[in-house]
Amino acid sequence: MTPNYKETLNLPKTDFPMKADLAVREPDRLKHWEGLNLYEKIITKNADQPKYILHDGPPYANGSIHFGHILNKVLKDIVIKYKNMTGHLSPYVPGWDCHGLPIEHQVDKDLGPKKKTMSKVQIRKACREYATKYIDIQRNEFKRLGILGDWDHPYMTMSPLYEGTIARELGRFVREGQIYKGKKPVLWCARCRTALAEAETEYEEKESPSIYVKFPFVENVKEFFPNLKNKPLSLVIWTTTPWTLPANLAIALHPLHDYVIIPFGEEYLVVAKNLAGSFCKTMGIPEPEPVERFSGKILERKRCRHPFLERDSLIILSNHVTIDTGTGSVHTAPGHGEEDFVIGQEYHLPILTPVDACGKFTEECGIPEWVGLDVFEANQHVIQKLQEKGRLLKQEKIRHSYPHCWRCKNPLIFRATEQWFLSLKQNDLREKAVDAIRRTEWVPVWGRERILGMIQNRPDWCLSRQRSWGVPIIAFRCASCNHYLLDADLIEKIADRMEKEGSDIWFAETTEGLIGSSPTCPHCHGKKWEKEEDILDVWFDSGVSFAAVLEKNPSLQFPANLYLEGSDQHRGWFHSALLASIGTRKKAPYKTVLTHGFVVDGDGKKYSKSAGNYVPPEKFLKEYGAEILRLWVAAEDYRTDIRVSQEILLRLVDAYRKIRNTCRYLLGNLYDYRPDENTDAQLLEIDRWAVHQLQKLIQRVREGYDQFNFHTIFHELNRFCTVTLSSFYLDVLKDRLYASAPNDLSRRGAQKVLFEIASSLARLMAPILSFTGDEIWSFLPSYNGKPLSVHLTEMPKSDLQKTDEPLSSQWEKFLLIRDEIFKSLEKARNKKLIGSSLEARVILYAENEPKQVLAPFRNELPSLLLVSQVDWAKEPGENSEISTAFPTLWIEVQKASGKKCPRCWNYHAETGLSSKHPELCPRCVRVMETIG
Repeated sequence: MTPNYKETLNLPKTDFPMKADLAVREPDRLKHWEGLNLYEKIITKNADQPKYILHDGPPYANGSIHFGHILNKVLKDIVIKYKNMTGHLSPYVPGWDCHGLPIEHQVDKDLGPKKKTMSKVQIRKACREYATKYIDIQRNEFKRLGILGDWDHPYMTMSPLYEGTIARELGRFVREGQIYKGKKPVLWCARCRTALAEAETEYEEKESPSIYVKFPFVENVKEFFPNLKNKPLSLVIWTTTPWTLPANLAIALHPLHDYVIIPFGEEYLVVAKNLAGSFCKTMGIPEPEPVERFSGKILERKRCRHPFLERDSLIILSNHVTIDTGTGSVHTAPGHGEEDFVIGQEYHLPILTPVDACGKFTEECGIPEWVGLDVFEANQHVIQKLQEKGRLLKQEKIRHSYPHCWRCKNPLIFRATEQWFLSLKQNDLREKAVDAIRRTEWVPVWGRERILGMIQNRPDWCLSRQRSWGVPIIAFRCASCNHYLLDADLIEKIADRMEKEGSDIWFAETTEGLIGSSPTCPHCHGKKWEKEEDILDVWFDSGVSFAAVLEKNPSLQFPANLYLEGSDQHRGWFHSALLASIGTRKKAPYKTVLTHGFVVDGDGKKYSKSAGNYVPPEKFLKEYGAEILRLWVAAEDYRTDIRVSQEILLRLVDAYRKIRNTCRYLLGNLYDYRPDENTDAQLLEIDRWAVHQLQKLIQRVREGYDQFNFHTIFHELNRFCTVTLSSFYLDVLKDRLYASAPNDLSRRGAQKVLFEIASSLARLMAPILSFTGDEIWSFLPSYNGKPLSVHLTEMPKSDLQKTDEPLSSQWEKFLLIRDEIFKSLEKARNKKLIGSSLEARVILYAENEPKQVLAPFRNELPSLLLVSQVDWAKEPGENSEISTAFPTLWIEVQKASGKKCPRCWNYHAETGLSSKHPELCPRCVRVMETIG
């Protein structure tokens, strides 16, 4: 009876499943981690290590998570897990932003007419319940992604302790003299009836009327322009907001640019010299010779007549006037524009704002029949009035980028209102913030210039919002004279109460109950005070998180090592946190800031439910599991917009499968390896080469983590598994692993290398492929002191003593020649000369470099080439082919001589000579004698 030699082979054995079945297995691993108290164990293990603090920018507590959330949280989780595996204590305290318009807006919709019967405290209670609901939903969704953190103790901007801190930080600014109330133009949403910050706006395309309007001169200007005939002279302005003309008080010219007077029919017009050509083209006339050329300076404080109201417009000078579009003369309404307001203050212009909170004209517009008109509807009425007065030169339509409300999506207006502001000029706050930006590390580096420009050019911070759901601005108004009491000590006292009872006390408590013994008004000596009704901007809420979280949580520290958010936060959280921290702590709240792009669809288009291209993450999560979404985050370069689609995820599924199957093969060949016992292993030269490659991989992967280049890590792991291992090392190793005696020292040497590779790969991938890395770790052979989870291990370090650059160089040259020989084998296979490569005999003739490269590998060539025999010819044979890459290498492939060994499948001339094992080759005979 022929022996079953297959049973004597050391074939791979492992329970590590080939099919990942991630969507099913991941929840089980999450329960396993929870049972282990894994996060707490990580923190305990690293308790004595130096801290590395990534401070979580709080997501907004409304709705389920989207791909942007996944990108952001997984990036953070990668950093945290890596730092915890590299000698740091890196706790993760998640947080939520809970106040503000989006939640209140949704609650208003849910309550409907019932809201009118409810008190502010009751409405705020509904908002709190809404936010709590979505915190619980999002927390479970984030945990499902494998993100480890202190989920039982997150920070929430609506918690009493946090709200008290918000109030206390406001008090600090009050003590510094940086808070004031003033009337300034701010972005205003007429639908939501509140001021908005720049960070709360979205820029969308909008069609607007584009008009050219004449402002006739009031004074006789012939003394300045003697060449003028007795014809009317007008300045021409260009605007895309006709509705702001009722608020016009001035026309701004540039002080350093030249202007010209050109004839236009029976009148003269003033336009900027550099724009005269384009202006005439727009008007459909040939450009005439200017009658006069002059500097804008000479018209300063001259007056023109308003185009349809009985008042004058002052000619002023301003550097904000641009000479690239329009006419070079800018219609100025100090109540409806930031730059208009600033220059208006210099010329002591009043702040005229004939528009109410609903975006409708008031009586101040000067035209009784327009009162109550929506400003955007009023555009056509204004244009019609200009036509009646003969002041309209031309009207067109223009599409341009225009600010819209981030919540209701309606276009915004600039409107001067009484608001609370934080001064950027007081105490040199702007200059200090700019200096801090330059001292901070920005990843990518362009982030520095982006936020620098925003800080340098922004107006004072508008802190007030006309809503209910938020932390109140703790100020009191004198009922008699409207003087405001803004006192740091009083704010501190109320903040103490808020930390215990929450900010609802402001709305539930009487003024007397809050203020105590009523102070005397310093202006009118009155004693009756009323509470301020405005709440604080939610960006102030999240901006002071360094005070509420980093400074108050003993496991954290201020400043944080890292803030990591989307690039929109240059004008959001990075911005508000910087100003809040510089203003009261004189330093930035972060040392490094990392920003990522936005998630778009496979075609690079913005995700939108209305566009029909939005796919909820839950669909992909159920189909592929969290691991593939984590791999997607790491594989894409987050510095640009990140694409996601079914096709992209399928490619990653394929890459993941290759990595997983490579690791499964490693584990399958370690079933009888005991790290603590098999210490007398023997490493061959190819094993030392593999160890060298592993050390270089470790070095490159750690550099990727250290430099936040996560996409390079994915590519390095993928290349190592598919090329270095599967396409070469593991392929060559099969014969030694399978056919050698179990305790053969060279087999144990191979297993030692496989164990080191598997152990290293599990740890290297763990921050990204957290489920898979831990699963691989659980299947590794046990050894004394083996941690319970890969997340409790240390990240492998590159060992220079295990590297050998000369050896690596020698093998790299060999692999190039090997590829050439494989081409010849493939040709032989196509000609049906051989089937498997083990059926081949390769005959080589080499000179010069190929000869030198192949010489050291002479004895191992059959196993390295996966053939049965390799012979050297004294001269090229007539059937040999010259290598195209190596002209001094000749290759011939023949059918292998001898018989096929049924155990190892190699062909050997001496197969069948053993009387005890008449079918085996000499090597397999020796193995059979060894194993009995």
